[in-house]
Amino acid sequence: MLLNIEKLIYGGDGLARLPADNRGRGKAVFVPFVLAGEKIEAALTEEKPGFARAHAEAIIEPSPHRIPPPCPHFGHCGGCHYQQAPYQHQLEIKKEILRENLRRIAKLDLHCEIEVHPSPPWNYRNRSRLQVRTSPDFAAGYFKFASHELLPVEECPISSPLINRGITALWKSGRAGQAVEGVREVEFFANSDANGNETNLLLEFLCAPEARRAAVRAWAEELCAAMPEIAGVVAFREPQKGVQEPLVAVGASELTYQTKNAAYRVSAGAFFQTNRFLTDELINIVTTGHSGEVALDLYAGVGLFSTALARNIRHIVSVESSQTAAKDLQYNLPVNGKVVHAATEQYLAELGDKGRAGHGAVLPQVLHKPDLVVVDPPRGGLGDRVARLLAGVDAPRVTYVSCDPATLARDLVPLQAAGYRIDQVHLVDLFPQTYHLESVLHLVR
Repeated sequence: MLLNIEKLIYGGDGLARLPADNRGRGKAVFVPFVLAGEKIEAALTEEKPGFARAHAEAIIEPSPHRIPPPCPHFGHCGGCHYQQAPYQHQLEIKKEILRENLRRIAKLDLHCEIEVHPSPPWNYRNRSRLQVRTSPDFAAGYFKFASHELLPVEECPISSPLINRGITALWKSGRAGQAVEGVREVEFFANSDANGNETNLLLEFLCAPEARRAAVRAWAEELCAAMPEIAGVVAFREPQKGVQEPLVAVGASELTYQTKNAAYRVSAGAFFQTNRFLTDELINIVTTGHSGEVALDLYAGVGLFSTALARNIRHIVSVESSQTAAKDLQYNLPVNGKVVHAATEQYLAELGDKGRAGHGAVLPQVLHKPDLVVVDPPRGGLGDRVARLLAGVDAPRVTYVSCDPATLARDLVPLQAAGYRIDQVHLVDLFPQTYHLESVLHLVR
């Protein structure tokens, strides 16, 4: 069938419509790897009562923006979605998707411009996770698009040069027969020095329950010996009942990540931002211009924002639920920072009900109304309860760091109802070539 692509939507797909029936507008069809305005010849791959999915068999009328994708794996690999468009057009796509989500879900027409912060479009990732297969032959790579089937990849153009050298070392080791059965994933994390140059790699293995400790250790030692930049390898067993068990540690278990203003300890298993070019810019967007007595940093991670806020705010309370990240957070925070190891929902509920910071630690009276709250939730967003608890904190300023425009827009509904309005909107493109979209909104009331 012939389809006309109306627009791109969050998730990377183009939106088209099946022919209208007697009930009105035709069913929505989602098509990957297309651009708005294109006419395509398509084949349906899935049909549900409310929508359908299709694959473009041929581009009949291409967009004037269409370019040949640089990576030979594009369209087969599940990692990238926009390589068919030049980078400047990718930014326009993301800007419109952010604006449309805010309008459709939050009923919000922006009265301020979306400030776009671009990234170098290639070799930007400082963290990359590869799937590993040891039989019938060794292979490492990413999942194929819309599947859990391994696509062998020996070079990734969005990963940093040091990570690509690490991928080469992994393949060389695997082809030499050193790979161990039961290691299912290898995640590379590269740090940087004061000049932004990569210096070391930390590898994380994810292992099946049956993986043998001695064999995993031997492979980790061989990788460290083969590539001096590998500072350490930490292996975990696959989580059982939500608990991830450390299996083996060879060499360092953490790296020091240097930004312009601070050095962060980041341990294996802890989250850190993945764009090596925009880390400082993201910190500045979130923290610059804020001062006062007290700030809350919720979902604080290893303290990326807390550490910067502590320069101009007298008291920082940083809330983090991950035990691994909370230990790094404690290490990274200056003396005017306080770590609360708790879920954000638990902390805010106790703060509202009892004025307590979790685990019975009574908060100073000043914390009942902080000058600023920074929230950087996971992809699922805050959720209605946390958003309402956040509004109850009654801070005059809230900075929301979002990696999903749909959950962001949903969370803005109760915040707007509580009297918050948007002062600034930033689109920080941490993930070029993909549909992923990072934004920072400054809210005031």
